[in-house]
Order: sequence, then structure tokens, then C-alpha cells
Amino acid sequence: MGIKRRMLTAAVVTALTMTTLLAPAAGATAVAGGSHHGGDEPAASLLASGLQGASGSTIGPDGALYVTEGVIGQVTRIDPRTGAKSALVTGLPPAILPLGGAIDVAFIGRTAYVLVTLVGNGVPGNTTDDVAGIYRVDDSDGFTVIADLGTWTVENPPPPDLDYFVPAGLQFAMQETRGGFLVTDGHMNRLLKVKLSGEISLVAQYGNIVPTGLDVRGSKVYLAEAGALPHLPADGKVVSFGLRNPQPRDVASGGSLLVDVEWGKCGLYALSQGDSPGDDVEPGSPALPDSGELLKANRNGTFSVIAEGLDLPTSVDFSRDTAFVVTLDGEVWKIDVSKGKHHRGCGGGR
Repeated sequence: MGIKRRMLTAAVVTALTMTTLLAPAAGATAVAGGSHHGGDEPAASLLASGLQGASGSTIGPDGALYVTEGVIGQVTRIDPRTGAKSALVTGLPPAILPLGGAIDVAFIGRTAYVLVTLVGNGVPGNTTDDVAGIYRVDDSDGFTVIADLGTWTVENPPPPDLDYFVPAGLQFAMQETRGGFLVTDGHMNRLLKVKLSGEISLVAQYGNIVPTGLDVRGSKVYLAEAGALPHLPADGKVVSFGLRNPQPRDVASGGSLLVDVEWGKCGLYALSQGDSPGDDVEPGSPALPDSGELLKANRNGTFSVIAEGLDLPTSVDFSRDTAFVVTLDGEVWKIDVSKGKHHRGCGGGR
């Protein structure tokens, strides 16, 4: 049992980047619970659909879910009970590639900030002067660029032994931290610190690990790594570190193409975009349809499957016992993770 799709047009996960193009979804069925749950599976329901280029998300100060729509340059508010949609901000630079434009959103207080990527100078074939960076939302159609990440990346290239082809990088996710944001770059294999003043600094330069989603809990940062192509489960892991000492420590491994990590009420979770189609395919071939999983980190460094059958999910957020999973074909799934033996007593994360 999984989320069934009418057609997968293309899903390209290139070396050091993750760009995916999907056809619109057909009618969907429920997400299956993990195989370890027996008959006590998480309940899942489709909350919203029809989003265009959905990618990053966050729970806002009002308790609603906010999702980026890169294709149309918009951040959309979704009522977590009814699924009703309304625009928080429009007019952001739209995507010019299968992935890009508004890719993530975060709040500091009641002010929203949007991460925009793969636009403007430093993107091959681009003819616009849009800025890849962090935008502060001023009102429903007004915003201010507070940090130009594209220009900074062009002026501060990675080590010469790192193979890259987009000089401006691919800023994939951001997370609020003290005084600003942490931002991952899945193309340049970097973690950046961006202050609200616009100052940008390098926190860590990695090898070919493809850093993706991140979360902050207290003084610790949790980072998801997709791993180099072909994104085998052995290479997909979550690590943790402190900003004063960014040396990573493995938390859990064994997830194929991890794209997000998030703390929930009952522990630490990761999101797998799906299984590799194998070695005898072109580099950058799509993950297998309907193979995405919501995973829970265990104390022994492994993952437990909480929900499966997700079709190329991109981000996950939690509100108490509910996980909100966004998929690239524009759906939001609502999953009750409170059931099953992995959540009895709310243990297992770290």
C-alpha cells in the first residue's frame, strides 16, 4: 500500500545536487505504516494537494504549516486541520530549473524568511538578475533580500578537488539559530551561518556527503546526509555537532537519500526520499516511485520505519504527535506517529 501516481515524468538527483521534475499526481491512497508496527500502524491522510514545486516547510508561530512553492515563487499557509490554503507571500523569484526558486521557509518570531536558490548569476543558462539568498517577508507581496548567498558562493568557491558545475551553489535548507540561520548547500557540500545583518560565514566544508535538511535542538545541530551517488542506504545518515565544535558525530545511519531531519515529540526523525534504482542506470536517475519513508532514529544508531510508500518527499515538520510530510508533486500528508511500539513511552530518539 502506498501513494500511487499517474506518471513520473522525470526525477533527477544529480551528483552533488538534487533536482526533481514530477508530473501532477493522480488520486492517492493512504501511506502504509512501518513493517515493525504489526496491525498498529500510523494513521495517514492527505491534507492538501495542488502545490507547485513544493519543497521546504515549517510550522509557523500560529500553528499553521507553511510550504514553499518554487515554481510560482510563493509561500503558502496550510491550515493543519482543514487543509485550506492561502498565500503568505507571492512574487518571489520563480524556479528556472526543475528545482529552485523558493526552497525553504523559517520564522524568527512572527517574521518569515525564505531561502531562494538556483536563480540569478552563477546559474548556467540563467538570464535574470534575481538574487539567490535569504528574503525577509515584509507583507503579502513585499520582501527584502537580507543575504546574497549566490554572489558570496561565486566569490568563495570550494576547494579545487570538489567537482561542481553551478558556481552559485544549491542552497537546500535553512534553520533558525541564534542571531540568524544555518544554511546547507547540497552542491558545494557546505554548511553556512547567515546573520540577520547579512554577514555570511562558512561553518564547515565537507567532502561529497550532500548535506540536506537540518534541525537545531539546544546547542546541537542535527544534519541529514544523502551521501554520494548512487545514494545507498549505507551512506545516508544523520549526524550531530555543536557550532563551537562542528566535528560531526554519527546519530543514525541506513536511510536511502535522506533529505530532512526533525525532532518530534517522541524523538528524532529523518525523511528518506526513496530507494536507488540500482547501479545499471545513468547517474542522477530517479529514486524508485513510492519508496520514500519516514524514519525514526534509535539509540543503537539504526532507523525504524514509521511510514512508507511516500512518493519523493522533501520535508517533514511536527506538531505534537502529527508529522506533516511535503512531497515534490505538491501534496501534504498528515501522519499520526503516536501509534506503534516505537513510540510507547516516547523513547528512542537522542
